[in-house]
Amino acid sequence: MRRRLPSTTALVAFEAAARHQSFTLAAEELALTQSAVCRQIAALEATLGVKLFRRTRRGVALTPAGAGYARRVAARLAALEADALDVAAGDGGERRVIELAVVPTFATRWLLPRLPALARAAPQLQLNLHVRTRPFLFDGSGLDAAIHAGDGHWAGCRCVPLIGERLVAVCSPALVPRGQRLSVEALGRLPLLQQTTRPDAWRRWFAHAGVEVDGDLRGPRYELFSMSIEAAVQGLGVALVPDIFVADELASGRLVQPVPVAFDSDRRYELVVPDGAASPALDTFERWLLATAR
Repeated sequence: MRRRLPSTTALVAFEAAARHQSFTLAAEELALTQSAVCRQIAALEATLGVKLFRRTRRGVALTPAGAGYARRVAARLAALEADALDVAAGDGGERRVIELAVVPTFATRWLLPRLPALARAAPQLQLNLHVRTRPFLFDGSGLDAAIHAGDGHWAGCRCVPLIGERLVAVCSPALVPRGQRLSVEALGRLPLLQQTTRPDAWRRWFAHAGVEVDGDLRGPRYELFSMSIEAAVQGLGVALVPDIFVADELASGRLVQPVPVAFDSDRRYELVVPDGAASPALDTFERWLLATAR
């Protein structure tokens, strides 16, 4: 039976128009005329029997059906492009590829420095990294697994513990009298750098130290631990970050730990794999990751 598949040209035009919310910008990106983009989308709507865009005073906007379809089409086109690149690489099908989502600071500070060892241990394994800072649905994502800071719960997945999250306070040595330690109370009077993904981290850290500090929720907020670390290096305040991310800065003296208090949060870095997902590549990567984390 003949497949009912839209043309890839129409899908590419639709994805670009949906992303830009503009036929004009989609045409510029694809080096087509605006009328050509309009024709492709009209043909796609005719094939589907569904309106994907509606006209507005400012141009076009996705219909509810169009918005949902756009997300799925974007994921499918990305997967097709990745497949084409894999075939073009010419490895004769021997290469094993994993699409891994990972929180960015863990990727740059912990995982990437250890990947040369993985390359030596499993030269046919290719690890493609994608940034995700929060949990997501694997269905339709094109991702095989994730490394995330969580609590062991992710719907429809198994979570393999890797490394616990131990939070320490760090700052530039310029904020601390030379060679001295601060009391927890004195540290609380310094500017506190807040972490968007850990909004109550400072309050819990001070409670662990047995101190109540006014203004423990105040201060500039940063999305990534790497941002907080760099802000601390630049003297903007005190950052509360996992100790595994600041070993180099502490060793070099770019950062100091003004208070010898560490707090084990209720999160851990874990490998997240969808239930039922299995492949030789995933098995190899999981074994290597567990051994390395130990």
